[in-house]
Amino acid sequence: MIHTEFKPFSELTLNEFHDIIQLRIEVFVVEQDCPYQDLDGKDKKCYHMICRNGLGDLVGTLRILPAGLAYKEIAIGRVVLNQSVRGANQGHSIMKKAMKFIAEEFGESAIRISAQKHLEKFYASHQFKSTGKEYLEDGIPHIEMLYEPFI
Repeated sequence: MIHTEFKPFSELTLNEFHDIIQLRIEVFVVEQDCPYQDLDGKDKKCYHMICRNGLGDLVGTLRILPAGLAYKEIAIGRVVLNQSVRGANQGHSIMKKAMKFIAEEFGESAIRISAQKHLEKFYASHQFKSTGKEYLEDGIPHIEMLYEPFI
């Protein structure tokens, strides 16, 4: 069981932000062998989901970008889970919680994501639809997807 909470950047402790960045580097840079500039200045304007296991260890995170920061819509990005919790539907759980948080915090609204192409079906199961825009981002195939709750 994973415990989740959402915090704006200003409420993150130094340890929490360190752990978030450490996990993102562990998965995106080291595991996926993709050197990229993780600290892009956007974290300061985002809400961050903190996912902890029963021992209190950070095992997952994502960030929610307000409308206008990356896209005209609200966006979800930097979705990452530690290998120790993958394959147990935790990804589905955190996406549902993120979408619920967005609906409660901002109202029902469109959400845009830049998804790794191999995860297209995963995001489609959460009603995200491809915009048809496919591209390489840091050498990894990506696809832009949009969730529109009012359609």
